Amino acid sequence: MKFLLVDDEAVFARQIQDAANREGFTLDLAVNGADGYLLGQSERYDAVILDLGLPVKDGVTVLREWRAEGITTPVLILTARGRWQDRVDGLNAGADDYLVKPFQTEELVARLRALVRRSVGAATSELNFAGVSVNTETGRVFHRDHVIEVTNIELKLLTAMMLRPDKVHSKFELAERVYGYNEDRGSNTLEVYIARLRQKIDRTFIRTIRGRGYTIGNADCPDL
Repeated sequence: MKFLLVDDEAVFARQIQDAANREGFTLDLAVNGADGYLLGQSERYDAVILDLGLPVKDGVTVLREWRAEGITTPVLILTARGRWQDRVDGLNAGADDYLVKPFQTEELVARLRALVRRSVGAATSELNFAGVSVNTETGRVFHRDHVIEVTNIELKLLTAMMLRPDKVHSKFELAERVYGYNEDRGSNTLEVYIARLRQKIDRTFIRTIRGRGYTIGNADCPDL
């Protein structure tokens, strides 16, 4: 899963980045509201962690502008303790959840997972499709009760497709969800990971839709 953190507190941002790395998440960072707004507008994220007290452009303004433009990415806002009006303003602007600083990173991770599950209509952390299951909390993958060992990138790719099994995922969309903003997104590298997943799971599990991308469950598309 890929997240955007918009926060100008360097120590706090490092803590969140460390937690994201431990969980196998991809995390982009913006240190002011203007940069955060642009990233949220141009990149695809599973959810955004948005501080309200930001330089250049405040978080509520950023959120209102996203929602006015039809950007529906789930947003978790961060507020200072005791600033209840900030929480109200953030929720009214379109936030999906909030956390009050300071907090434990474990709670943040749990809330992010819940946000993503709600956004795709999944009630639990277990994703199941066509004999394959992915536990988004533990990162464990099974195929017909057999454990499948996957790398971090392979897990991100598989999770992105399992969250939306009936969607045809373009190479560009998958690369956006797997790689950070400043990482190399070469399509050839992506194809290598797709090939490895086919070898580990089943060569027919991930289908190539010529000229469009990959799918694991779109029955309306010919199997190519």
